[in-house]
Amino acid sequence: MTPQKLENYLNQIVKRSITLSIMIWGGAGIGKSSIVQNVARSQGLEFIDLRLSQLAPTDLRGLPVPSEGVTRWATPEFLPREGRGILFLDEINMAPPAMQGVAQQLILDRRVGGYSVPDGWFIWSAGNRKHDKASVFDMPAPLANRFVHLNVEPCIESFRSYAFKQSFDQTVIAFLAFRQELLHKYSASEMAWPSPRSWEMANTLYVAGLSVGAAVGDAAASEFYAYKDVTEKIPSIDSILAGKQGIDFPIETSLRYATVMALVGQSTDVDKAVNGLRWLINSGLPEWVQLYATDAFPLFRERGIMDEVQKKMMEDDKLRGFLSDYVRLLTK
Repeated sequence: MTPQKLENYLNQIVKRSITLSIMIWGGAGIGKSSIVQNVARSQGLEFIDLRLSQLAPTDLRGLPVPSEGVTRWATPEFLPREGRGILFLDEINMAPPAMQGVAQQLILDRRVGGYSVPDGWFIWSAGNRKHDKASVFDMPAPLANRFVHLNVEPCIESFRSYAFKQSFDQTVIAFLAFRQELLHKYSASEMAWPSPRSWEMANTLYVAGLSVGAAVGDAAASEFYAYKDVTEKIPSIDSILAGKQGIDFPIETSLRYATVMALVGQSTDVDKAVNGLRWLINSGLPEWVQLYATDAFPLFRERGIMDEVQKKMMEDDKLRGFLSDYVRLLTK
């Protein structure tokens, strides 16, 4: 499933109070941990991230302490004792078999040693697969059978949605919309390679005026900077959002992606949103208008301007026609 579908799925798990243990599988750097953190934040839950590969069995079970002739387990302080939250066992299959064995009791019985997981807590895990070139151990069949297994794959639409919400530079977003295969491309020959996580780091470097190659590798960086040089020729976005018509839509595909992504990123109020959409409908091809709407409409809802945008669209014949066609397309 896509990252967005995974997030929706996990939100439903929380809303319906389903306490089944979850195992999320996916390649390195595609955002598994971030998605779980987002779910915890949106649902008002506490979040505890345990890296089992960094713990010894006694760290999780606790230390045996003699008391009045009986040995009791001193519970580790990092385990939850009250409230509601997500206990996240990240990189679980990087832990050695002995550690996975201790985790199995926690996952199956919701207890280990003298400790019990509070009722309001969910136990979720995540890990990479062997074919992702990760240094992982085989998960024992009895442990694997305790999980609901979810597989997540990188998805450019989910990444664009996240990138716009996080105010990524529009050049980074447009480049990945144009070169989607570089969103996640493992390279055995480079320490740095493209993934959603490394592109987020690259965005930080790019905004700071530093080379993105240190985050995504030299090959991807070379393509990115070549793309950046070309896309400096896009039409004036300020003029379009101010309502000026008669500006030609670019012919080159790379420039079209750059133009549409810039319009999405800079359509920050109702008038700009309507002006940008009107120009695209008058000047562009239908697939580019749909691309704009796919990325922009969710942002408008988050910004609280979608209702006003729709009202203004209904006052214009062309915009009203597009809106009707778009809604019909979504409901097919």
